[in-house]
Amino acid sequence: MPAPITSSAGEGGSIIGDPRAQRSALTLLASLFFMWGFITVINNTLLPHLRSVFDLSYTQTTLIESVWFIAYFFASIPSAKLIEAIGYKKSMVTGLLIMAAGALLMIPAARIPSYGVVLTALFIIASGITLLQVAANPYVAVVGPSETASSRLNLVQAFNSMGTTLAPLFGGYLILSRSASGNAEAGKVLTQAERLADAQSVQLPYFIVAVVLVILAVVIARYKLPDIGGSTRRVAAEDRKKHSLSKHRNLMLGIPAIFIYLIAEIGVSNLFINFVSDPKIGNLTHAEASNYLFLLWGGMMVGRFVGSFWMRKVDPGKVLAIFSSLAFVVMIITVFASGPVAMWSLIAVGLFHSIMFPTIFTLGIKGLGALTEEGSGLLVMAIAGGALVVVQGILADHYGLQISFLLTAVCELYVLFYALWGSKTTVEEEPVALESQSAPAE
Repeated sequence: MPAPITSSAGEGGSIIGDPRAQRSALTLLASLFFMWGFITVINNTLLPHLRSVFDLSYTQTTLIESVWFIAYFFASIPSAKLIEAIGYKKSMVTGLLIMAAGALLMIPAARIPSYGVVLTALFIIASGITLLQVAANPYVAVVGPSETASSRLNLVQAFNSMGTTLAPLFGGYLILSRSASGNAEAGKVLTQAERLADAQSVQLPYFIVAVVLVILAVVIARYKLPDIGGSTRRVAAEDRKKHSLSKHRNLMLGIPAIFIYLIAEIGVSNLFINFVSDPKIGNLTHAEASNYLFLLWGGMMVGRFVGSFWMRKVDPGKVLAIFSSLAFVVMIITVFASGPVAMWSLIAVGLFHSIMFPTIFTLGIKGLGALTEEGSGLLVMAIAGGALVVVQGILADHYGLQISFLLTAVCELYVLFYALWGSKTTVEEEPVALESQSAPAE
């Protein structure tokens, strides 16, 4: 086994000495980011569909997504413990298989059909994604030089956005365009027979997703993915006892930054189709609106590729401040404008949201040293903030869908605060010695 090399798990070094091994690992990880982005956004086409099938209010519709993000809260810490016990690669394989099991459960949920079973299936899928997030995000952050960590994570997150960009087309074609709800005019009430047929239309898409996930799990299981060795994880666990997470302002304020940002991102994506379908905004069918959702997520993909390049030369905190300021501006336009202006301003927020999660994440773990794994777990747990999208659903039911996007605008202001002040490091932990492996030892 090669001699240990120095890394701070995000500060000053790499866990893998060979640049070719770094590129190989990042390429494989990009496929994981693609898949969980793809599956997450399938929900965005599924939600307006289920709203019609089960005759749900906005509150009940957003509750579906809340259940999805509640999984991040409950599964993050167990995921971190599992990674410590079995290693990164086996954890990624396990996460993919859990996701496949949840996707297959959508088939009986559609046949019944059952709102409760749908919620259970989505919770299982989200738990698998949580395990992938806890393993993959910090792995990307430490797989190369610390000064390019934000650039690197934005790059692989761009492939996540590629998945989110393609998912609306997939869901729009296989779910919305093949269903009565997807082609119905706004306000039409479906018959019981139409609702049953619409519910069953999700079976094929989720079966395809399950098959792809199993194939990807097999590929990763057979892949020579470099990993932090088990002995390293045990040493790091001992080292963590000497330090305190609470001393790191960038982490302590980064956790609510992730939490609050997710409220904004998920609120926009979940209510997008309903918003642009409104006669006063875009006057589109749900199937037509899914094509514009493609542009929202496409903007996130472009923004992350551009942000990845930009952050090689510009401080990530400054880039985050610029993007959050512009996101606030377009959300205010969305709330107070109408017609195409309001629709296109909402689409534009995807571009400005693009770099927020990966940049907040890397700024949050900066300088943590041996505490990086625990800090990463807490940041991933903060993704549970997406569950509070139900608050926007309540606002939409009581005050109107358009006014509810004021909540999104307020969220952008906290991200701006974090970029300008909260992300500054107050303590720099000492690097820890990590061992590198050219082949899996799991």
